[in-house]
Amino acid sequence: MKLVFAGTPEVAVPALDALLASGRHEVAAVVTRPDAPAGRGRRLVASPVAQRAEEAGIEILKPAKPRDEEFLARLREIAPDCCPVVAYGALLPKVALDVPARGWVNLHFSLLPAWRGAAPVQHSLMAGDQVTGASTFLIEEGLDSGPVYGVVTEDVRPTDTSGDLLTRLAFAGAGLLAATMDGIEDGTLQAVPQPVEGVTLAPKIQVEDAHVDFAAPALRVDRVVRGCTPAPGAWTLFRGERLKLIQVTPLPDRTDLAPGELSVGKNNVYAGTGSYAVELLWVQPQGKKPMKAADWARGVRIGAGERLGA
Repeated sequence: MKLVFAGTPEVAVPALDALLASGRHEVAAVVTRPDAPAGRGRRLVASPVAQRAEEAGIEILKPAKPRDEEFLARLREIAPDCCPVVAYGALLPKVALDVPARGWVNLHFSLLPAWRGAAPVQHSLMAGDQVTGASTFLIEEGLDSGPVYGVVTEDVRPTDTSGDLLTRLAFAGAGLLAATMDGIEDGTLQAVPQPVEGVTLAPKIQVEDAHVDFAAPALRVDRVVRGCTPAPGAWTLFRGERLKLIQVTPLPDRTDLAPGELSVGKNNVYAGTGSYAVELLWVQPQGKKPMKAADWARGVRIGAGERLGA
């Protein structure tokens, strides 16, 4: 088939690579978000998908909005059979959805109908799911509600961050998306409507969602930290300033600390929660680089009774 691939961040690049390597389909162009400011100089930088497409010599389309007439006209000129999508980052209007004969097929990083929305991996980790995965589905006007072509599953490991899990799903999902394109082309794959039961939503994680409540149980604290790492980054307050929490580990045997109360050993830092303690392993003070929690504690000289939180 002739394909136009839509995607923007690094997590979409493995899928683009899989389609380019398949040898069965022609990736005629990619659609990606416009260049965005990045780095200290805030200079405009092309998306990872745009950079990969440029390396491969593929036409790059960067509409400000996917309903822009110039973009739609070019899409019609290319006349793709199908448009695979991975984390494009903008809602596709019906006028765009109607262009490819076989529609737009999205690779979504959850087992639909669970975790429809922008942040499925983060929500899955924060909810304590033990198994997640990726799904390919035909995009319709509803939010991630279209019929499903295929799925792959992935076990959630006890120490997984959203970054770890998303990386594995990006590569597993890349193979799934390529196989879905093959199945659509040869007619061996039919999309199946999603069940009406089991729908959960995964809206974008806001900064306040990443605020760690040490009155919550230790498992909840751990899940929020892992779910919000690397972005937007779990955080708490210490002496009125934000402290980012990069890695913690629950300690079921330690129950002597009040919620948020800190205890410092020679090479360890502990914090109480609503159940048992967690050990702080890596933190990032405001305006500084990530560091071992023990090094941070030595630098700030934590006093008796000091706490994390408001």
